[in-house]
Amino acid sequence: MIGTVIGTVIGTAIGTVIETLADRYIYIFLVALLSLGLFALITERHLVKKLVGLVLFQTSVFLFFIEGSVKDGGDVPVIDPELGSDPDLYVNPLPHLLILTALVVGVAVIGVALSLITVIHRAYGTLDDAELSRPDTPADGARQETPR
Repeated sequence: MIGTVIGTVIGTAIGTVIETLADRYIYIFLVALLSLGLFALITERHLVKKLVGLVLFQTSVFLFFIEGSVKDGGDVPVIDPELGSDPDLYVNPLPHLLILTALVVGVAVIGVALSLITVIHRAYGTLDDAELSRPDTPADGARQETPR
């Protein structure tokens, strides 16, 4: 009898979890995207690949904020005489504005990062962070001649 009750409770809990995940599948995608970006930031040695990981991480955060501001049945936040002035009928525009600003800042950061990566490659001839952090890497930026 106790086994049957425990089995029923566990089955109900698993069913509830599956239903919740099915309703919020976008969050599973966002966690996967965030994890992929974080994994690339931590494990990759090439600076451009690290930057791609940063962009993936940043994009997942942007999508999380936008998804969190979605309201079923919400309308554009311009007061309509037919709908009235009830705030529950309108979508909050603040998260969208914040993400728009963050996108502009993110594009600027990516541009600066790409220019720094270009300078690093011209100075050292490599973008491998393990090679760049070696103690025998010339600090004055002089290129080392590589044997051919």
